[in-house]
Amino acid sequence: MSPVDTVQGVVERLGAALKLHWLGQSPEAPRPLRSSDPGAAGQALVGSLNCIHPNRLQIVGRAELVYLADLAPTAHDETLRTLFAARPAAVIFADGIEPEPLVVELARRTATPLLASPLGDEDIIGRLRYFLTHALAETTRVHGVFMEVLGMGVLLIGDPAIGKSELALDLITRGHRLIADDAPQFARVAPETLDGSCPALLRDFLEVRGLGVLNIRAMFGESAVAQSRHLNLVINLRAMGGPELATIDRLAGSLSGRAILGVTVPEVTVPVAPGRNLAILVEAAVHHQILRIRGYDAGVDFCERQARAMADNVPDAGDGED
Repeated sequence: MSPVDTVQGVVERLGAALKLHWLGQSPEAPRPLRSSDPGAAGQALVGSLNCIHPNRLQIVGRAELVYLADLAPTAHDETLRTLFAARPAAVIFADGIEPEPLVVELARRTATPLLASPLGDEDIIGRLRYFLTHALAETTRVHGVFMEVLGMGVLLIGDPAIGKSELALDLITRGHRLIADDAPQFARVAPETLDGSCPALLRDFLEVRGLGVLNIRAMFGESAVAQSRHLNLVINLRAMGGPELATIDRLAGSLSGRAILGVTVPEVTVPVAPGRNLAILVEAAVHHQILRIRGYDAGVDFCERQARAMADNVPDAGDGED
């Protein structure tokens, strides 16, 4: 199978769904989606016909056809020459459009592949953008357990044998869902968004010391596992002594940030000690983060309430006796 970052790879994977077919012979050499030209680094991978900021996959639909038909003959031919001079990875004709002879000739001269589909241009662009965003996203793997807790993607990290898997199992029995154990994979699908998933080999499995490898789907059913979620919160489990515990801000807690693929994700450090119910603490941390996202911070609210109470108890300077 062709690499996903080539035109051939896109056709192999999405050809049936998008009803794509080659107009003429398919290129023998791999046709990369990303250009090696430094000036093309900022090019979009796919979009409607654009000669000023050309896309690597130029989509021609009915609107573009009307635009080209309204041009004077000289401007019409020059626009098509500009289109192919930019060396797109491919030109895709939507809505069952048949390319005119000049297009076929320019494609032959520049060795530009032509594709066609009966689907609408918006449908083709939408599906291609979604596919390419995930298929070509920058990825990394992080050691930990990735869970869905209260609809939020939560990554449990910590030193080996700190209790991440046992905590995950406890959360699963409380109705939350496992996404990935040991090596969750994260992809940067937007400037500030990380999507987490599980490598196919590890899907549904959770290793718990003393019990071995458990199949969570087989034990707890379909509702106990999830395929992917955006990463919203990192829970860092740490064994702490008295001096370290004393350094934690009693008001703001241990909220910080962890950079993953250039995205800063909120991180809460949860001290691990005998007798602490970590599952409840994780649920509370997630609830707390949901409130922060909505614009409410309990620490700020508490400080403001204290300030109001102190102001109400301050005697008015004008009430003193002469």
